[in-house]
Amino acid sequence: MKIITVIGARPQFIKAAAVSKVLREKHEEILIHTGQHYDENMSKIFFDELGIPKPDYNLGVGSGGHGKQTGEMLIALEEVYLKEKPDLVLVYGDTNSTLAGALCASKLLIPVAHVEAGLRSFNMAMPEEQNRILTDHISNFLFAPTATAVRNLQNESLKNIYNVGDVMYDATLNFQELSKKKSNIVERLGYKDKPYILATIHRAENTNHIERLKNIIEALNESTYEIIIPLHPRTTKYISEYNLHFNSNVKVIEPVGYLDMINLEMHAEKIVTDSGGVQKEAFFMAKPCITMRDETEWVETVENGWNIIVGTDKDKILEAISNFTPQNEREDIFGNGKAANEILKILDNKLC
Repeated sequence: MKIITVIGARPQFIKAAAVSKVLREKHEEILIHTGQHYDENMSKIFFDELGIPKPDYNLGVGSGGHGKQTGEMLIALEEVYLKEKPDLVLVYGDTNSTLAGALCASKLLIPVAHVEAGLRSFNMAMPEEQNRILTDHISNFLFAPTATAVRNLQNESLKNIYNVGDVMYDATLNFQELSKKKSNIVERLGYKDKPYILATIHRAENTNHIERLKNIIEALNESTYEIIIPLHPRTTKYISEYNLHFNSNVKVIEPVGYLDMINLEMHAEKIVTDSGGVQKEAFFMAKPCITMRDETEWVETVENGWNIIVGTDKDKILEAISNFTPQNEREDIFGNGKAANEILKILDNKLC
């Protein structure tokens, strides 16, 4: 079976590292990188560290408005699909690469498999929410990571739903030990014996609005904790435009690779983020997570008491940084770490 996998952003590289390894044991995989993340530390380093095969195609789309970016992807993907004639197109998550990969395949009547199907924030103002809903509704195989995701898909009367577990959990389990051996970022930054909080900010809903970003930065500045923040390029751009500044308790570093990120997460006291993937990684590693969004698609982490939603309210962020402590045992929410094997088994049964 010939499978085309479409990826373009950091979380998709991590998921592909788990799934592609299993797929290639039995099938031919053509890997397409859309170029949505093109910064060296946001893209190439992940391929190098995680052992992801070199992409067969790099579309080099880069940044741009949603319409321009998605449109350029569609044009380029159609050319590749027609040339390669795949039996299946595999897409991940909720980016413009996800939607373009699925939509192009659907128009050409090529079956689509969506990994991480069924996530819902119920906020249609989020581009990610639009992407994930549209992708789910044109996919032939819906690989859901949790029981909640399955229920969301059933509530939309969709079929061919499979609860396989979370492929990011596969990746975390696979690479945690490697991170311990290969990453010395905590020591390098001088935090080996010093407690710190890890923070990330990248979502457009926060970076593109001065008041939201200002509240986040003021909260981090006013906390009494040492904070490490690998700063996303878009966030850096807006911080400069808005003339905002971090205090000395906030250590700003360049974007990091996956092994360094896992190492930073493993050693952090708490994690403050607006990232969907980092919320899950915090849960996997038993780290209290403070989410600077108004809602989350990973509602299970909140229901289990290991994640708290604070929006961009400065007082709520400060309160959570100081006092949020999970009271519950972590539940087995995201499967057994064998999601990639489950995906392969289902595709073999249905398509081969």
